[in-house]
Amino acid sequence: MYSYITGKVVNKTFNSVVLENNGIGYEIGASGNTLYDVELGEIARIYTYLFVREDEMSLYGFSREEEKKLFLRLIDISGIGPKMAMQILSGYDLKTLTVAIASGDVKTLCKIKGLGKKTAELIVLNLREAAAQDVTESQGADIVGDDVADAVFALESLGIPKTEAVRAASEAKKSVNGAENIIAYCLRKLG
Repeated sequence: MYSYITGKVVNKTFNSVVLENNGIGYEIGASGNTLYDVELGEIARIYTYLFVREDEMSLYGFSREEEKKLFLRLIDISGIGPKMAMQILSGYDLKTLTVAIASGDVKTLCKIKGLGKKTAELIVLNLREAAAQDVTESQGADIVGDDVADAVFALESLGIPKTEAVRAASEAKKSVNGAENIIAYCLRKLG
């Protein structure tokens, strides 16, 4: 219903922000990342999602469209509601979360408060391909760096599945630098 709301940030709590627009204060549930991105008194654009249920209407907001996109993917998973999705988004920055999902890093996901192993595995199962796609698309270079994105592209060209390429390249980045070195490292590990 609402794509975004632009207004003055008049209040922030640990899990929400209030935007004033034309004399109306919109209380919007927000992740830790969004709360970090907005400052009291500034004019901000918050991308929103209106959650409607028989006994509840809640507005959730995000400072970046990529975060809203991941939120919508999370709530499409059976058993994950908006509050749990916001908890997940607050657990890590968007880069870390996307790479963890794309690489199947359940251990990292389980460190998020309130997220158990089965739910983390369900997230990986449902979102791994989409997250891997995000890592290799235009914002992918910003998320994991040009070297990793280039290495993933090269590994895919050699017939390695995208999710495996993302996992291997992300892991290799911890040990070596440069696209060529990442590719060589991955080929040694995968071969």
